[in-house]
Amino acid sequence: MTENSLAITKFSDLANPTRFLALASRLIPWMAGFTALCFIVGLYLSFTTEGDYQQGETVRIMYIHVPAAWLSMMGYTIMSLSAIGTLVWRHPLADVSAKAAAPLGAAFTLIALVTGSLWGKPMWGTWWVWDARLTSVFILFLMYLGLIALNRAMEDPSKAARLSAVLILVGFVNIPIIKFSVDWWNTLHQSASVLRMDGPAIDPEFLRPLLVMAIAFTMLFLTLHVMAIRNEIWRRRIAAQRRLAARLASREG
Repeated sequence: MTENSLAITKFSDLANPTRFLALASRLIPWMAGFTALCFIVGLYLSFTTEGDYQQGETVRIMYIHVPAAWLSMMGYTIMSLSAIGTLVWRHPLADVSAKAAAPLGAAFTLIALVTGSLWGKPMWGTWWVWDARLTSVFILFLMYLGLIALNRAMEDPSKAARLSAVLILVGFVNIPIIKFSVDWWNTLHQSASVLRMDGPAIDPEFLRPLLVMAIAFTMLFLTLHVMAIRNEIWRRRIAAQRRLAARLASREG
């Protein structure tokens, strides 16, 4: 067996919900422990660095706002990859992954919006401006809410999965708009200062805690995502058993 075929076989093994549950039970404690360690280090660095000479103590909001903003886009990207898995490969857990990621993405998008407003008031003199970056992120939040509502409103899981997958892929056009909005339009929001072709524009004193907090929030997202997938598998199994029990009861009646 070649290495490629072996890798494909191992990946396909995860399509089995039982095997995924077994893997998740082993990974979750380690992921949770590493997440807690990253938060301990990240929070220590965040509170021990000095305030910025212009922004003062409000610069510490960045250590929550920036990772939350990154994860708001990463969550939707995970949903888009899951949508492709649903429509193209019919992966049994792809729909579960997308459904589990939606509430997490919505939560981090809300955190990004709230912390951005808290930072914007002292820096811009206003809680909110309808510029390209803020408006596109707000639209992303509404998209998350719409997809969550759709999944809960439709009783047929297969139809909900296909319709959600199509809408997710259509909505993905908003992700590059969010990313490049500060370059395409004149906005109050500052341009990219970490992921730049010529290197980060942030002082290392602020960059170090920001990167550690970004890792911590990313690990938190992934840990909660795996846990949510596990819970959704259990929920669907319980629902299937209840439907089976109802059918058997109706036949006996």
